[in-house]
Amino acid sequence: MNACRKEYERWLDCPSLSESEWKDLHDIRHDEKEIESRFFAPLEFGTAGLRGTMKVGLHHMNVHVIRHVTQAFANVIGGEGNDAKRAGIVICYDCRNNSALFAQEAACVMAANGIHVRLFDALRPTPELSFAVRYYGATAGLNVTASHNPKEYNGYKVYWSDGAQLPPEHAAAIAAQMQQIDIFNGFRTMDFDEAKAAGMVELIGAETDEAFLTRVMEQSIDHTAVTRVAEKLKIVYTPFHGAGYRLVPEALRRLGVTQLIPVPEQMVIDGDFPTVESPNPENVESFALAVALARQVDSDLIIGTDPDSDRVGVLARRGTDYVPITGNQMGVLLLDYIIGAKRRTGTLPPNAGTLKTIVTTEMAREVAVRNGIEIADTFTGFKFIAEKIADWEAVGSPQCIFAYEESYGCMIGDYVRDKDAVAASMMIAEMAAYYCEQGMTLLDALEHLYEVYGCYQERTLNLVMPGLDGLEKMRQIMARLREEPPAEMAGTAVALLRDYQTGTLSVQGLGIVGQTEIQGSNVLYFELADGSSFIIRPSGTEPKIKVYLMVKGDDRVACTEKLDRLAAYAETLKTI
Repeated sequence: MNACRKEYERWLDCPSLSESEWKDLHDIRHDEKEIESRFFAPLEFGTAGLRGTMKVGLHHMNVHVIRHVTQAFANVIGGEGNDAKRAGIVICYDCRNNSALFAQEAACVMAANGIHVRLFDALRPTPELSFAVRYYGATAGLNVTASHNPKEYNGYKVYWSDGAQLPPEHAAAIAAQMQQIDIFNGFRTMDFDEAKAAGMVELIGAETDEAFLTRVMEQSIDHTAVTRVAEKLKIVYTPFHGAGYRLVPEALRRLGVTQLIPVPEQMVIDGDFPTVESPNPENVESFALAVALARQVDSDLIIGTDPDSDRVGVLARRGTDYVPITGNQMGVLLLDYIIGAKRRTGTLPPNAGTLKTIVTTEMAREVAVRNGIEIADTFTGFKFIAEKIADWEAVGSPQCIFAYEESYGCMIGDYVRDKDAVAASMMIAEMAAYYCEQGMTLLDALEHLYEVYGCYQERTLNLVMPGLDGLEKMRQIMARLREEPPAEMAGTAVALLRDYQTGTLSVQGLGIVGQTEIQGSNVLYFELADGSSFIIRPSGTEPKIKVYLMVKGDDRVACTEKLDRLAAYAETLKTI
């Protein structure tokens, strides 16, 4: 009997399974491929926690995996001492199917291990979880969410006492604990109502919302701009059935937006996301209902937040069309606006700084440098941005006024340590009002920035490689590019290779010529002779390789031609 079949039989014979779970497993008894896909290995725990499709099995998200990982997490918290257990954990969840159940199961395990739990009384945005960890002085945080993934997914996203995602050493400690704990017999739990009665589980809600919104509104720089155009500026909003449905509209109303029109069908909480194929604000197709409503009411702007309300997507009106503004573009718009607005109001710190990831547009660097603002790069993921902010805070400078990444996430202010679509939506509305008063849309503003800073364009490609074969293929592609780096890409010479795994800078014919400022991530960054960038890395949460293309040209046509050539080259990597 192979290992997958053996583990499958162990699960099938386990009395912990419900009748429906047992039937689900029994029905696949003759499907060796399905058995292998469910039991070939546990979900891998990393600094982003766990993420996977919801099925019964070792390699999927279900109550058994939730109890298992939570016991491991509880052991790590308990290892910090009794004070850490009393400070406890804050638990949050999104709109997904089973999210509330998984959050409650996690709360029961934590409580049984003597760890005080603050559990939100209903779904909340991810940034509010990050805020709550800091606000309550908790040891840790947990959010049951799969962000913008399709409806089949769920996830287990973990935070430490600084409100940032788990540092690597704690993630490694949890992973090690999971290897020692039996998934069915190694955890402690207790009845949820008994845990509440004993004071081990405390429900939180309105007070935390108000404290969070107070900090969000403090980030407004010039709300009078909104007041002056309140009767004119119309904004359509959609939460895509998710956690932004209440706090995002409330933040916009407090800002002074009076013409806010939510998409009614998508204000309904639903983990099946019935009105969209994917609840991802990066996909313009997801905005079909919002666009139809915007045309009906003649809206200037559409704002959409993903299911856990940490990412935000925007479409701006151009005639009768609504044009998407990418994460890279919105980040540049916000950076330029925040710098300018703070200068106009006398609130720009003398030591202001900004942060972006290595795969985020270099146009942000141009904006920062031209304005005398310090800028630094981090690896992809806000846990790395949070680490850099902590480093800056430790030495007292620079003061971060804005941080963002290309995948539609940004952070404004210092009260959270993760992406925050609530504050971002508020600042986008304020920025739109500022330009509206000048007779400009955000698209007009973007064109103006291209005139000032140069024309930049970016494109992200996903080379999807599912299954066990896909994992091996991803490994082969990265290994080949390291062992035999190309001398050119799409007819343009490679000038420099940054290998962020080893931290080396290499030039063809010369070998290693220096070191990167950061290292330790499986990313290859090819700088081309014409100033373009070709960046490639395996996704940490999905079965795909991500390729980031960044170019600068004389105009949009020149940029598009460069992107098309590099995109065609990227597709050839599948044949390696």
